[in-house]
Parts: sequence; structure tokens; C-alpha cells
Amino acid sequence: MSTTHAHGQAPHYFVPGPSSHPFTAAVGLFFVMLGAGMWINDVSWGPYSLVLGLAIWLMTLYRWFGDAISESEHGQYSDRIDRSFRWSMSWFIFSEVMFFAAFFGALWWARTMALPMLGNEVHDVLWPGFEAVWPSVAAGATASPAGIIEPFKTMGPFWLPTINTALLLTSGVTITIAHHALRENHRSKTIAFMWATVALGTVFLFLQGYEYVHAYQDLNLKLSSGIYGSTFFMLTGFHGFHVMMGTLMLLVITLRLQKGHFTAERHFGFEGAAWYWHFVDVVWLGLYVLVYWL
Repeated sequence: MSTTHAHGQAPHYFVPGPSSHPFTAAVGLFFVMLGAGMWINDVSWGPYSLVLGLAIWLMTLYRWFGDAISESEHGQYSDRIDRSFRWSMSWFIFSEVMFFAAFFGALWWARTMALPMLGNEVHDVLWPGFEAVWPSVAAGATASPAGIIEPFKTMGPFWLPTINTALLLTSGVTITIAHHALRENHRSKTIAFMWATVALGTVFLFLQGYEYVHAYQDLNLKLSSGIYGSTFFMLTGFHGFHVMMGTLMLLVITLRLQKGHFTAERHFGFEGAAWYWHFVDVVWLGLYVLVYWL
């Protein structure tokens, strides 16, 4: 790490010194992929390799982000670095938009293209008795005529998904209030509303976990329940993972605020996490309408 600079005197562009973080991160991801591959092939040591890789990877991230926070707090990041962080976060969120667009596209294709095609006269020979109706709007049309898929019930919008929607929308309000409070240098108010946002995200995750238990035990709705089950769990599951990551980001930001980090003028770490959280909110609104209602 280079020497400390006073505010406004940071180098034009910060060049970090040699670091082992990229190497250890690669090692961790190697063991994650190796363990996952062995686990799904029923190799006994697969889960242990996966856990070891995750431990190495998470420890690397902890140290890497710790170094970045230390460099920022010691005044080594200039306005040019701030702009580079903003562009990086913008492109990262854009990549996440494309990620979810692929799954929303799969849902659209299954409902508007594949389903009508499988229900025409030609495919009636292969699927006798198949009804080309999306399961969420046709009672009794969720079982496979060939007996490949067990009968299941669909997940409606009431009440857990609606409660979770209210939770995320409320969290969007609380983090916005916290942002405005930080810009006005009201740190205690900022911290209070950030803790409220973290709590709302945590409750959302617990309710989604309860929803999954209800789906498996009471509705017999599983990842293997045809295209409906696979798209339902892929979309809601990946969104839940993003909520978990966003909640962790907000938790770290809140703890940093309590340590006195960030100022009213310079707080991109806060803003980046807030951008990500608003993205998570918007994706959920799409899920709520397209998956639970339609």
C-alpha cells in the first residue's frame, strides 16, 4: 500500500502494489468447481472440496475488500478512481440485467412459443391428451399426460409473495431516506434507516425460505415440475441469492457507517450498494407480476 494522501491530493490514478488476492481467488474457485463437479457425480470428497474452495474464496474477498476500504479511507482514491468505480458498478448492474433477461426470455418463450407448438395436431401423436395451457391459469392442467411429471399446484400471489413485495418496496424507501440523510450529514439517521433496510432484506429471505418449504411439502412444486417449476425456482431462487448478496453489502456499509466511514461528499461505496438494491427491487416487481400473477 502506498503512502497516505490528504483529501484532494490523491494521485491522478492509483496503481495498487503486487497482491496475492487474484491467485488465491482463482485457487478457491478451482476447488469450488472441482468439488461441485465431483459432488453431482457422487464422489465422496466432492462436498469437502466445495466447502474448502468457498472458504478460500470468501477469505480472499474479505481481505481484498478490506484492502480497498483501507486504501479509500487513507485518501488514495482520487475523483478519477471514483468515476472508474461508478462505471464499473454500472456495467456490473447491466450484466445482471442481461442475466435476468435471459431467464425472463426463457419464461416468455415457453409460454408463447413452445407451449402452443407442443399443443398442435402434429405433436398430439407424441403427447396425446396434452393441453397447451400455461399451468398458472388452468386448473388441473399441471400433470404430465405421459406420467413423467408428478401433479403439482402452482404458487399464487397471496400472501407471502405480496408481503415480500411490500417488504422490498419499503426497503427501497428506507435506503433512499438513508441516502438523503447521509448527503445532509445526519449520520445517526442514516445508520438507523440502513439497519431498517438490512432487517427488511433479512425478513424477505426468511419468508422466501418458508415459501419454498410450502411449495415442496404442500404444493409438490419442485424444480423438476416441468417448465413451470424450473422457471419458477430459477427466477425466484437467483433473485433470492441477489437479495442475500445485497443484504450483505448493506450490512457491511452500515457497519462502516458506524465506524465513521463515508462523508456527505464522498460515499460511492454506499451509493453502489444502493444502486444494486434498487435493481433487486425492480427485478422482483417483474417477478411478482410475470411469475405469480400471470
